[in-house]
Amino acid sequence: MRDPVKVAVVQIEPVVFDRDATIEKMAGAVAEAAAAGAKLVVFPEAFIPVYPSSTWSRALAFWHSKPAKEMFARLARQAVEIPGPAHDRLASIARDNGVWLVTGATERDPAHPGTLYNSLLYYSPTGELANRHRKTVPTAHEKLIWGQGDASGIPAIDTEIGRIGGLICWENYMPLARFALYQSGVEIYIAASADEADTWQQSLGHFAREAGAYVLSPCHFQRRTSYPEDFELGPLPETYAPRAGSAIVAPDGSYLAGPLFGEEGILYAELDPQMILEVRQRHDAAGHSNRPDLFDFSLRETA
Repeated sequence: MRDPVKVAVVQIEPVVFDRDATIEKMAGAVAEAAAAGAKLVVFPEAFIPVYPSSTWSRALAFWHSKPAKEMFARLARQAVEIPGPAHDRLASIARDNGVWLVTGATERDPAHPGTLYNSLLYYSPTGELANRHRKTVPTAHEKLIWGQGDASGIPAIDTEIGRIGGLICWENYMPLARFALYQSGVEIYIAASADEADTWQQSLGHFAREAGAYVLSPCHFQRRTSYPEDFELGPLPETYAPRAGSAIVAPDGSYLAGPLFGEEGILYAELDPQMILEVRQRHDAAGHSNRPDLFDFSLRETA
């Protein structure tokens, strides 16, 4: 980072199982954030078109169940394809507002449409897809939904507002994945999530201190009333996630904004590169705090 930059973390509900309507809702939030001066706008894990809550996605283990099969097919139909119209619309939202746009999405490869991925998509202010990271190891019930990605999107990308990179939810608990991110010089660390627990909030401070970087954690938020009437894999609790907990954390582990619980909203913070320099004097995970003469690490970006 060369200069301070204003960022926005968005915690709003998707229009559940409706990709295009969700993207249009996103467009309104991006425009609001851009008007407030944000140069980077981030959305949660699997924001498009819904995070598959464990309260219902476990039903997909019953592969012979017609409602379960239909629900997986519905999620696949509402996934983002690259290339494709939804991808083009996301690119135009970033370009029209002149911002970096990072969002979680269920992604489907048009060439191999049978497998879905939990992806983090990075769009530049010119509308280019600058990076795409597919979650390397889906967590618990997520294995019923998403396939395994590779490491090709883990390294941070160098941008005019700083080096931006990220991991998805409990992928952040993979120490070597984090170190690969640190080794790429990450300064703005996006920890997109659907974890509402207090332990996740504790972890955000650890990630920030360990990385010596700003951590932006948009958390997925959705309510029972947001589900379509024809949803068949209930029953669902009245809320999911009732707390969410999006936050922006400084390199010293302190909160700059949030955590935001139980409601929609946009968090803002100004990130100052001075603090990164200050905290890395004491600890630089991939620099003077590393011992490459003792520990050997390499990243295989493709399996």
